[in-house]
Amino acid sequence: MADAKDKQQNQINIELPEDISEGVYSNLAIISHSQTEFVIDFIRMMPNLPKAKVKSRIVLTPLHAKRLLKALNDNLVKYEAQHGKVTGPSDAGLPPMNFNTPKAQA
Repeated sequence: MADAKDKQQNQINIELPEDISEGVYSNLAIISHSQTEFVIDFIRMMPNLPKAKVKSRIVLTPLHAKRLLKALNDNLVKYEAQHGKVTGPSDAGLPPMNFNTPKAQA
């Protein structure tokens, strides 16, 4: 009986509003930090546009940033076990944003 009661106390009721449930697409993230917090800006870059917009910003404590890192790693391991290794270009520098689209001409 005590186990069921402990599980009930450890559960959190999380509400996901409809406008948030659709999510925000991002193809670039910039991470910065201070002594007390991590800031992750999620950005959407579009082809042939010189300017990109920050679509969402998340501010985390260092402890929560570490928990996020662990959760992402755990999920990537599970994903790769199910779907195969995620591969891509070198991790050095900015990711390539080559959309292979021709420049607009009038």
